[in-house]
Amino acid sequence: MTLVDAGLWCEIDPAAAAGRAALFLDRDGVIVVDTHYLCRVKDMRVIDGAAAAIARCNASGVPVVVVTNQAGIGRGYYGWDDFRAVQDALSAVLKAAGARLDAVLACAYHGEGRAPLRVADHPWRKPKPGMIFEAARRMGLDLAHSWVVGDRAHDLAAGAAAGLAGGTLLAPDDLERQATSRLADARFVVETAANLADAVAGILGRGQFRDRAE
Repeated sequence: MTLVDAGLWCEIDPAAAAGRAALFLDRDGVIVVDTHYLCRVKDMRVIDGAAAAIARCNASGVPVVVVTNQAGIGRGYYGWDDFRAVQDALSAVLKAAGARLDAVLACAYHGEGRAPLRVADHPWRKPKPGMIFEAARRMGLDLAHSWVVGDRAHDLAAGAAAGLAGGTLLAPDDLERQATSRLADARFVVETAANLADAVAGILGRGQFRDRAE
């Protein structure tokens, strides 16, 4: 499946393992360089170490799920065909590195979008947890032991709202760090890392998914 409706994208690998804790990832700024409304294949650059980090999760049996806001589609800057082209290019780069994404969910709805995508606070749009819940519903994921990695506080806020175990903020500036720190409590752990490779090394190194991915 790809488009769910005009503003929602949901693509899940039918071979993805069900019933396990997952690693949820934002896309821009986490897997690929954030070029501000990435919509051209020629501008797509995978961040150093990101493909290897995803491959490491794949080898450990941890489902890797991308959850990404796509305000550029909502605002009319580009369309779903452009999004698909970038995703296809990303998948090709990951495949060459022995890595894959088990699912990709995207939300184009935005409070300042163009009709019919002008919807404020859509339940799929981060910081709302709708994309995480949808992936969990379709894949039977163990959210209580899952983790999220993002480069914005709203990425981790979605994880906290979905009941995940915790999240890692990448290369945070002071404002993002402060906003994210307020999410931390006894139920939701907040960490920081320089990049996805370091985040995954820490997550897997302490056995976050151990036994649950076997």
